[in-house]
Amino acid sequence: MAKPFVMRIFFLTTVAMVAFAANSILTRMAVEPGHIDPAGFALLRVAAGAAVLTILVAVRGDRLPLFRRERIAGALSLALYMIGFSLAYLTLDAGLGALILFGVVQIAMFGHGALVGSTPTGRQVSGAAVAFSGLILVLWPSGGGSTDLVGAGLMALAGLGWAAYTIIGRGAGNPLAVTAANFLLCLPLMLLLPLLFGATFSTTGIALAVLSGGVTSGLGYALWYVVLKQIDGGTAAVAQLSVPIIAILGGVVMLGEAVSATLLSAAALVLGGILWALSAKSVRADHR
Repeated sequence: MAKPFVMRIFFLTTVAMVAFAANSILTRMAVEPGHIDPAGFALLRVAAGAAVLTILVAVRGDRLPLFRRERIAGALSLALYMIGFSLAYLTLDAGLGALILFGVVQIAMFGHGALVGSTPTGRQVSGAAVAFSGLILVLWPSGGGSTDLVGAGLMALAGLGWAAYTIIGRGAGNPLAVTAANFLLCLPLMLLLPLLFGATFSTTGIALAVLSGGVTSGLGYALWYVVLKQIDGGTAAVAQLSVPIIAILGGVVMLGEAVSATLLSAAALVLGGILWALSAKSVRADHR
């Protein structure tokens, strides 16, 4: 029975990681060419996710846990992620955005673990430092072009929002109902965006936003909540090592984005540093 369970978790995790990477590609496809503005994309993304998830919860006969204190935190962290994510892709390539997002998420989760858990080891600290240096490399101005710092800052905020959302999600009792409640409570915040920034819609932009919201976000996040209940935090972090790579490859194939030596070097530093830090726990276990 153990092997089918492991294969099932591996498959579900792979689907969730592809969904996460697809969000970067879909957002870039919609926002950068002007098919839809970031405010409109974020609004429709959340609305589509809320609609799909609420229907699924109703079909299952479950209740939405709307009036719980942790749902407020879930909705606010989701809103921070959605807004920063959409605005950042006005200027960032899909792969670069995913790398910044992923790096910030993992460093933030590492910091959270250090604050609420045991004292980090030297290996964990050095790994986090290497990962952080990768982010510095990709953001540092250079003669061959530089990353837009406003876009990078917005994506960093999105990363903090997603880190908080992931940490909160670990204790979710009913992943599907909790995700639906988060999206519903987040929707009023998204409705304010068109009032502040205006809104531009097209058929293509609407289709991409609905696909991102209903499928790769709503269903993807619900699936991730299910997976999080089956694996530990370290395994979850390692699994997310694949997201920037999938996004970079997707950006090249689907969007024709270029891959620079700097981006590849930064990706190696970020992913390698995090993997080094995460392996510290297993090293300690092997040498007891």
